Amino acid sequence: MTKTYISRRAALQKVALAGAAGLAAPSIASAAGETTTWKIQTSWPGGAGLQIFKDWCATIVEKTGGELALNPFGANDVVGDFQLFDAVKNGVLDAVNPFTIYAQGIIPAATFLTSYPLGMRNPHEWDVFYYGLGGLEIAREMYAKQGMHFVGPVHHGPNIIHSKVPIRSIDDFRGRKMRMPGGMVAEVFTEIGAETTVLPGSEIFPALEKGTIDVADYVGPAVNYSLGFSQVTKYISMGPPGFMSLYQPVDLMDITVGMDAWNKLSPQMRQFVEMETHVYSDMHHAAIQKADQEAWAKFEADGTEVTRLSQDDVELMTEVAVPIWFKYANRDKDSARVFKIQLDYMMSGSLGYVTPEQIEGLQLDL
Repeated sequence: MTKTYISRRAALQKVALAGAAGLAAPSIASAAGETTTWKIQTSWPGGAGLQIFKDWCATIVEKTGGELALNPFGANDVVGDFQLFDAVKNGVLDAVNPFTIYAQGIIPAATFLTSYPLGMRNPHEWDVFYYGLGGLEIAREMYAKQGMHFVGPVHHGPNIIHSKVPIRSIDDFRGRKMRMPGGMVAEVFTEIGAETTVLPGSEIFPALEKGTIDVADYVGPAVNYSLGFSQVTKYISMGPPGFMSLYQPVDLMDITVGMDAWNKLSPQMRQFVEMETHVYSDMHHAAIQKADQEAWAKFEADGTEVTRLSQDDVELMTEVAVPIWFKYANRDKDSARVFKIQLDYMMSGSLGYVTPEQIEGLQLDL
């Protein structure tokens, strides 16, 4: 698996670098050497995620021979996390690197552009959806209506849950004040008894510290450790072995660009940015996973205890989640058609996550 990843990453980098070398020179000659600089803000508030993002941004000016540069900002540096899309539509930012789930406020179907409880569970399944089953084209169509261009997904990893009390079964969520990213994920946990609240990542630590919440989901071990979560919680809850997160097993970010900024690029440079997003996704995912391996030892040294839900909890949460899938899918036609692609895939011989019995009596409004 490592060799495959390295091979794919190396190939993509070679293509991107070769493409940039070929693309940049003619454009620079016609533009008198001027550099287009994008202000781009990420949802990462700090830690490994922010550093990886900044390191990647720093490579772009060289790869494009000076034609394009990215000026990176961390979470809340220019606007708040939930104002990212307004900022990119209004030109305050040229591009953003958000958690894709945050787009559901303006694009309901964005709920299905990132992982959801008990849905598709591995990064390659989401690559199949985006690049093989038409997901990318649908995402771009929906974003274009909002004055934005969805360049492509960026893989991160599973989310985990930090808590002040041990969570050993889904019953233990009952009555707990819990931070969630909103939408379907929050509704599933509300259904099993949690008192959910929506907060951006930058506000989780103070909320845990003050006791406003006593359970919080956020991304993976490396970023969460750097944000100090081991100082304000004692436990990490995950799914059964091999199933790190029941509710968000593949946390997706993306690169989204304001349509005005996107249209000012040459066709060749647009192609470069699309290819480079593939490169960033691979590098980002692998670097985060490497940092996670180092972070587990740090949590252990701090006395954090890891608890795991059982396979019975998986089945119980699936019973809760499946009707909610359909509820969200039936909010509009875009949601329904995106989910139908994923449902067919999950019911296929390739995955088999969903059986006809589990969806009996449930209808999609296509």
